[in-house]
Amino acid sequence: MKILVVDDEQDVKVLFQQRFRKEIRKEELEFVFAFSGEEALNLMKAMEHEAVLILSDINMPGMSGLELLDTIKKNYVKPPPMVMMITAYGDDENRTMAKNLGADDFLTKPLDFSLLKDKLITLT
Repeated sequence: MKILVVDDEQDVKVLFQQRFRKEIRKEELEFVFAFSGEEALNLMKAMEHEAVLILSDINMPGMSGLELLDTIKKNYVKPPPMVMMITAYGDDENRTMAKNLGADDFLTKPLDFSLLKDKLITLT
C-alpha cells in the first residue's frame, strides 16, 4: 500500500522510516513524503491515484491540511484516497472541521505508532 505523508516537519520522514522499517523492507507499505500541501498535490498528480492513504498534518504554512483535504476530496473521487488528519491540536474544532470535509480518521501528535500500525494493517 502506498501512503503519502504530508507534514512540514522534515524529521517526520526519518521517524516513519524508523517506525515502519520492517513493513518497508517487506514491501508491505511504501511511504512517499511531501512537506507542504502544494507539494502533496503535485505528487498526487504525478502518482495518478497510486496513493491509497494520505496522512496529513493540519497545521502547515501555505496550504493547510484542511485545505488539502478539501481539494483531495473534491478532485480525487475515483477511487477516493483515504485521508487521516494528524495534528498537534486535539481540539474539537479541528476534529469537527476535518470530519465535515471528509476526513476518514483523525490522529493526534505525538503519534501513537502502535495504533497507527494497527489501523494500517486493517487497510491492507
